[in-house]
Amino acid sequence: MRLEQLQAFLAIAETGSFQQAARKCGVTQSTISRQIQALEADLGLALFHRNAATTLTLGGDRFLPRVRKICQEWHNATAELADLVAGKQPELCIAVIHSICSHYLPPILQQFCRDYPEVQLRVTSLGSDRALKVLKDGMVDLAIVMNNRFLTASSEMVVQVLYDEPIEVLMSANHPLTAYEWIPWDKLTCYPQVVFKDGYGMQRLVQDRFERLEAKLQAVLEVNTLDAFRGVVRQGDMVALLPQSALVEARNDPTLAVRSLGNESSSLTRRVVMVTTQDRLKIPPIRHFWDLVRASIPVPEKIETSA
Repeated sequence: MRLEQLQAFLAIAETGSFQQAARKCGVTQSTISRQIQALEADLGLALFHRNAATTLTLGGDRFLPRVRKICQEWHNATAELADLVAGKQPELCIAVIHSICSHYLPPILQQFCRDYPEVQLRVTSLGSDRALKVLKDGMVDLAIVMNNRFLTASSEMVVQVLYDEPIEVLMSANHPLTAYEWIPWDKLTCYPQVVFKDGYGMQRLVQDRFERLEAKLQAVLEVNTLDAFRGVVRQGDMVALLPQSALVEARNDPTLAVRSLGNESSSLTRRVVMVTTQDRLKIPPIRHFWDLVRASIPVPEKIETSA
């Protein structure tokens, strides 16, 4: 049983004529006749009385509402896919790490809304690992995250490197570590730290560096917003390791201080990437948002596809 057979059956039922059905389907009358004969052979019963007037048999009458529903669903599905290819999707969902949301993203969001006013833009701020998971699960169309090759190493993923940035130390303005321009790692380990929760790439990056140094990370408090980091750190001797882009507001706050970490040979950096899937990148609104990000943030020319 094929779709064109069902479409032929529906056309005959609606026009009452094999000849008119053939014109409606854009085929010859003999083609329509062969399609109905094959359909009746598959079903094991006649669908039409072939008299002066073509009318439905009892079986054809029972079959009609089902076929009408199938053909309507097919029409709806193909129309929806055509709209998708034409860029007429109802919404664009993006998962982004916190520092991107507060610093780089706002002008890009405004430009996209001007370019695609009919597309509802939805932005969710998540940790890197969680953002990549919801991308894989199909819950978002694109993610801007800290790189994690373990979660992007599949053939359908497209990974665009955006930038590398240093990790710096946030502390209160009167903290003892403000005496240093570059804070030595052995001094940093002496103080309690505020860290991101599990699922954030930064938490994994910091933990990994402390393990390599064979040092203990005194993680005494977990938070997940930049406001919370600033609020907690300014109250006492706790410090936090944060990416440079997350410290824009802190640099202008007289109650806070920011210092470089380690020295030039032992500094810590993170890589920020933009990730989507091969199929999504072919959809006009998603591709347009991708291109806006690339144009707004200096990136390498080549799109890097994970192997």
